[in-house]
Amino acid sequence: MHENELAKIVVSVAYNIHSNLGPGLFESVYETIVEHELVSKYNLTVTRQYPIPVIWDGTKMEMGFRADLLIENKLIVELKSIEALAPVHYKQMLTYLKLSGIKLGLLINFNEELLKTGIKRIINGSL
Repeated sequence: MHENELAKIVVSVAYNIHSNLGPGLFESVYETIVEHELVSKYNLTVTRQYPIPVIWDGTKMEMGFRADLLIENKLIVELKSIEALAPVHYKQMLTYLKLSGIKLGLLINFNEELLKTGIKRIINGSL
């Protein structure tokens, strides 16, 4: 399945969760439910808290970077439940994409009145 198709599924799942539960829950709650939906209803492979190492001078450094969700080894999803997304969140996602070699990431802030204002696509290179 292509990254864009995976992203459409994740966005649909996020909208469903947001319309039923609304904003204001902890990030970990949204992460657990998103994973459950993607695995149980779409039979997708989802890795939570996916470790992203840094390779420096030929050595793998375990730096503690962790993406919230890795979907089908093709899409990184970072979930937030904060007042507003900041520029650092976009930079963090782009760094995760570059370090992992993955092309597409979704940054989703569930703490928005309208979820569409809290969803951002971030592309590493071209799809």
